[in-house]
Amino acid sequence: MCARSRSAGANTGTVPRLLTKRTYFIPILIVCLAFQAIALAAGADGDSQPRIGVADAKSAGFSVLRRPVVRFHRTIHITIARLARARRAEARRKRRRLYASLPGGVSQATLDAIASCESGGDPTAISSDGSYRGKYQFSVGTWESVGGSGDPAAASEQEQDYRAALLYASSGSSPWPICG
Repeated sequence: MCARSRSAGANTGTVPRLLTKRTYFIPILIVCLAFQAIALAAGADGDSQPRIGVADAKSAGFSVLRRPVVRFHRTIHITIARLARARRAEARRKRRRLYASLPGGVSQATLDAIASCESGGDPTAISSDGSYRGKYQFSVGTWESVGGSGDPAAASEQEQDYRAALLYASSGSSPWPICG
């Protein structure tokens, strides 16, 4: 008798413990709902009301989730765009700090006068034959001689100013015979 009472007590304690475990909660919930649906379907035996059963149920479909998913994707795209803008802004700030001071004591006014004469101050200007490029109309060889890489017209305006100041400090105005 003691063994029976102990096992009965253990069983009553086990059911609430099983219900609180996540792994058993959903299957138990499905079983409970299935028994209710079966009871509802079997209960209507001659009533004028239509029978309601599991077979008559309609799926809600995925359209219910469409709006939250679209909102989530929009949030992701906005966050990615904000991060990209922040990275670009930081890169611009770094470039400005890098090229903030002009080498060799060259003034910005001198460089502005040369740029105005050479390209009208347009950092993307390219000569008619394509051999001189950028704000100061660098040739590719001259650009590389002052530490530039790639296309001078594609470089930032601050970098072009810096490279022109390096060239002016080392060679004076001779690289720009007409405008220097």
